[in-house]
Amino acid sequence: MPYDISEAKREWYREISTRSRLRKKAAINGELQQELGKINKPVLKPEKLMPKQRQNGLRSLSLFSGGGGLDLSFEYAGFEHVASFDILDICGATLQQNRPKWRVLYGSKGDVTKTDWSTYKGKVDLIHGGPPCQPFSIAGKQSGSKDDRDMWPAFIDALLTLMPEAFIAENVPGLLNPKFDKYVNEVILAPLTPHYHIVKFEAVASDFGVPQIRKRVIFVGFRSLKVANRYKIPEPTHFSKDSLFYSGRHTMGTRAALGLEDIGFDCFAPTLRSGFTGPRKSTSILNSKASQKVWEKLQIWPNGVQKSREEAMMFPPENGHFRLSVQDCALLQGFPEDWIFQGAAYQMLGQIGNSVCPPVGYAIAKSVSSALGVSTLNNPHIPRSFFSQFSDQIINVTNSSADEISATIQRDIRDITLANKALQWAL
Repeated sequence: MPYDISEAKREWYREISTRSRLRKKAAINGELQQELGKINKPVLKPEKLMPKQRQNGLRSLSLFSGGGGLDLSFEYAGFEHVASFDILDICGATLQQNRPKWRVLYGSKGDVTKTDWSTYKGKVDLIHGGPPCQPFSIAGKQSGSKDDRDMWPAFIDALLTLMPEAFIAENVPGLLNPKFDKYVNEVILAPLTPHYHIVKFEAVASDFGVPQIRKRVIFVGFRSLKVANRYKIPEPTHFSKDSLFYSGRHTMGTRAALGLEDIGFDCFAPTLRSGFTGPRKSTSILNSKASQKVWEKLQIWPNGVQKSREEAMMFPPENGHFRLSVQDCALLQGFPEDWIFQGAAYQMLGQIGNSVCPPVGYAIAKSVSSALGVSTLNNPHIPRSFFSQFSDQIINVTNSSADEISATIQRDIRDITLANKALQWAL
């Protein structure tokens, strides 16, 4: 649909584009040296928001892996990686660059609508993924099932074929719009509820230390009713300083996280826009007029994001605001500095903006492993079904929590023999 704007507005856009092009040329020619500042050194360390857990013996399969937000989350939470699927080549390149030993399928091989899932039967304990959310995003047309990017049916097909013990699905809050009630009930819940006990909740990035206003809807499903009843939605680990619940562990503001000077104002970043699948190769993370006002108050320029901090420093905006780099955007999304994205700047931003914030995914992954009673289990030789029964029986006898039982298992059980002895002791 063509934009309905006046000729005067078009001319204004042309002038901005011309000035931007000329200024970039001047920067390349070294004519802006007097305006250059120092490269920022971020204070936020996302990896500290998600301490690596010991292997828990659970095997996870990733669908619609994208830039690897959930994949990284589950690795840090102690899950064994089975495979990652994504139809975009550039996403596959990012995953392979960061984890060469992972099984990564991309392009035609990563097309989940054409995958024979039977080859993974008995090899997967959990499936996670974020079916493309553009059909339900408030930033899009919200065509839902009429949008050919709707991949919920493909996600559900994989679940019903493999029947893992649990699943996690992520999507945009727009999916909860009343206009999609029929879709959620008929397409998502109807085929799954005969087999899974499902919990649905909203996850907020800033609740887990990520300095961004970002909300996502999470579906968590368990085959076992007992496990589902044990499941606890992740509690916030961080609060804003002005929160009534502030107790010293707060989420940094955007400027503080990026290591920028104190200007007397700071707040969480607006939701980072991803134009990854859009018609234009945009290097802007601006998602609304309202967010533009926030970025202005933060004195951060949300357009023309550069591939590196060095390049961003070399090309200062006219208004003197801080220009973001891809690394800065990844940090505001909760990715560790050593997670490197591949592709052009717009492709990197697309992968970042479409990803689940790793600290959020990490909290959810830990909550699921805790419910399964194997949060710190480190013995891959013992069947999952055995430990499910084992934990249930101990909990019934001692009224201990699943976490306490898991810790006991980690300390005292090293092989099947010791496991049987422990079970005899418990009974």
